[in-house]
Amino acid sequence: MPRVIKRYANRKLYDQQASRYVSLDDLLALIRAGEDVQVLDAGTGDDLTSVTLAQVILERERARRGGLPATFLHQIIRHGETWQDFVTSSMRTSLEGMLTTQRQADRFFRDWANRTGLLPTAPPEPEPEASEPPPVDEASPPGQGDAAGDSASDDVSELRRQMAALEARLRALEGGD
Repeated sequence: MPRVIKRYANRKLYDQQASRYVSLDDLLALIRAGEDVQVLDAGTGDDLTSVTLAQVILERERARRGGLPATFLHQIIRHGETWQDFVTSSMRTSLEGMLTTQRQADRFFRDWANRTGLLPTAPPEPEPEASEPPPVDEASPPGQGDAAGDSASDDVSELRRQMAALEARLRALEGGD
């Protein structure tokens, strides 16, 4: 169940679960931490999630100075729903490809760790559902903590962070139908 955030006429956002006002940066942090959020108009109850998440993305891009190219945004506006459908399906396909690649990389590193004796041999895990990245044991066995293992763990963590951000963007796009 998503965390409900109320948006008031003065554009303030109120997190009902935490009983406090939140900023767009707070929403970004919640989503990156794996939370699903739903933004509702406090007066009408209208769902403002996709609009607010788009605002989070655009504010982040503005801070980076040079994020989304203006020509790309012009094309989205010019071609309306057709272009948005294309972008949504492209993102979905890319996300599925990234999940497949992540599963293959996890399997490769797990097999490599088993062959080198870094992990005890265990029966193969069942394939995870396509919508969830597979769990990865990021802990190093005692006495085996080396720079390469730490680097792989950092890479996996970074991939997961990027996947969570892409999933949030995809949910935001799907919610805007």
